[in-house]
Amino acid sequence: MRLENKIAVISGGTSGIGLAIAKSFVDEGAEVFIFGRRKEALDEAVRIIGGNITPIQADAAKLSDLDRVVDVVRKAKGKVDIVVSNAGFTEQVPLREITEDHYDRSFDLMAKGPLFLTQKMLPLMESGGSIILVSSAMHYMGLANHSAYAGAKAALRSFVRTWAAEFKDSGIRANLLSPGPFPTAIMERQAKTREDLDALHTHYANYVPMLRLGRVEEAASAAVFLASDESSFMTGSDMVVDGGISNI
Repeated sequence: MRLENKIAVISGGTSGIGLAIAKSFVDEGAEVFIFGRRKEALDEAVRIIGGNITPIQADAAKLSDLDRVVDVVRKAKGKVDIVVSNAGFTEQVPLREITEDHYDRSFDLMAKGPLFLTQKMLPLMESGGSIILVSSAMHYMGLANHSAYAGAKAALRSFVRTWAAEFKDSGIRANLLSPGPFPTAIMERQAKTREDLDALHTHYANYVPMLRLGRVEEAASAAVFLASDESSFMTGSDMVVDGGISNI
């Protein structure tokens, strides 16, 4: 197994890509800590994944909650080998209608959160550690009404480049995972009805060169690669898993 005896921490590990990553990590031998805001979602994730999973109720945008996550992991294991920052959301808001609240919520969760999660986990990491920030292929694209979302995801690209330079003497790697359109809860929240959601799925699928949406297991496989020694010569990189949508 590629992640045997590894300790992993995943934010936003209760649904969609985050849940698939957590399950794949456990299947590959890792012991996984997941955290999210909703207890019922955490309980369901534990039920789906089964063993070697520890849930922590915490908000990835709150530094005090991140401190508590670190404390739980430190007391339980004393170290961490893999950190995956995955928590996120999408709200389509035209530039003229963006509010300070929308901007702050977007950047607090998807830029500030990943930076401080990484900072706070670093003392528990040793050489060979892997940091994976889940971004979006959208940071390569110009998609209307996504200023805050795409901007926050673009910040993550800069983070891993910077950290690759900062970590060069530590043996710790930092990489980006940029998914394209996947049928996750984030996409579901953009539709008001089942019919709207089906139409949205069709719209995105027709835009992807491979003419389909991604499967969360495909993103999880990329995360396993980035977490494992198979990617030991990669740092500061962006692994784009988007069916080619960002290239057209």
